[in-house]
Amino acid sequence: MKLFSLLFSLMLPALIFAQVGINTTDPQSTLDINGTLSVKHTKLEPTDATLQDIDDGVYFSIDPFSSGQQFRLPDATAYPGRIYILRNIDNSNDASIITLGTGVEFFAGNNSTTGTTSVTLSGSNITTKTLIFISDGENWTYGHLGF
Repeated sequence: MKLFSLLFSLMLPALIFAQVGINTTDPQSTLDINGTLSVKHTKLEPTDATLQDIDDGVYFSIDPFSSGQQFRLPDATAYPGRIYILRNIDNSNDASIITLGTGVEFFAGNNSTTGTTSVTLSGSNITTKTLIFISDGENWTYGHLGF
C-alpha cells in the first residue's frame, strides 16, 4: 500500500498539470529537465558471428566479431519514437544493422523516398561510424551525428 501511495504521489502532478519538471518549478515541456541526463549504455561484444539483437539500452558500443556481422533493431512499428545511438568501436570490421518487421525499412534522414533493408556502421569511415536511429512507427530514420 505504501508503494501505491508513493507512486500515486509521484504521478499526481503529471496527471493534473501534464508537465513534469525535474530540478525546475516551471516546466516548459511535458518533461523538463534542468540538469544532466544519462541514458543506458550497452556494449555488444559478441564472441562469435551470430546475429545480435539490440534491445536493452539507448547508446550501444558495437564491437563486431567479423566484418558484416548483423545487429538487429526491434520492429519500428512496435516502438514509435524509440531512439538508438549505435557506435562501431572496431576500427576495421563493419557492422550490418538490420531490423525485425515485415516491410520495415531504413531511411536516411535526407531521403524520404528510397529505403533500404540494412545500414552499415563502418569500422573505418568516421561519417558512418556512429549513427542515430529513430522509429517513426513504421520505419527507422537514421543519420550521423555530425562528428
